Amino acid sequence: MTDYAEEQRNELEAIESIYPDSFTVFSEDPISFTITVTSDAGENGETVEATLKFTYVEKYPDEPPLWEVHSQENLENSDVEGILTLLQQQAEENLGMVMIFTLVTAVQEKLNEIVDLIKNRREEEKMRKEREAEEAEKVAFQGTVVTIENFLAWKAAFDLDMAELQRKKQKEEEQSGKAKLTGKQLFERDHNLDTSDIQFLEDAGNNVEVDESLFQDIDDLDLEDDDPDFDPLEMGSDED
Repeated sequence: MTDYAEEQRNELEAIESIYPDSFTVFSEDPISFTITVTSDAGENGETVEATLKFTYVEKYPDEPPLWEVHSQENLENSDVEGILTLLQQQAEENLGMVMIFTLVTAVQEKLNEIVDLIKNRREEEKMRKEREAEEAEKVAFQGTVVTIENFLAWKAAFDLDMAELQRKKQKEEEQSGKAKLTGKQLFERDHNLDTSDIQFLEDAGNNVEVDESLFQDIDDLDLEDDDPDFDPLEMGSDED
């Protein structure tokens, strides 16, 4: 009969000796502990890190332990999901054997792969931003494509704006007493203008003054009024 408790104690001692600086007992019953796994440094010195928490079940190692990513640094959500999937695969392949060292080693290799991918991710992110900037520049240069629909919408808004500006301008001129209307506008606003000249003459009445100096004295005119037969109207007539 398998002594599960003995196997678990022996493995725990071995794990503590392998990872003295990153191993921490979390609880005694059930036995639970954490191991912090850090990747090798990348090209620019960057690292990623994951703290794994394992908990023994009663029949471990014939049954897989419980695990979770207790904390992490510089990992994306997709990286954490990948680590959990990897742990599941490794546990299924190692049932019946103590497996904590195997699981941790697999995660260590995974973190090293992630560090190698960081450079590619940065380059992809840089290229993505450059493409977005180029697209934004093209849109700014080309402007909005004119269609019948957006032109009609613009025209309607433009006409409303112009009408409102004209109304405000006319109101301001009227308030300042400087409104200047065209002849057509005056006629439309006052239909009595067509009789204004006649009204002016009627109002003048007999007050019209005549400058007599514009005419010669009647005595200076050389009229042949001594001739009783003189008829001024016959002067321009043809002889019979």
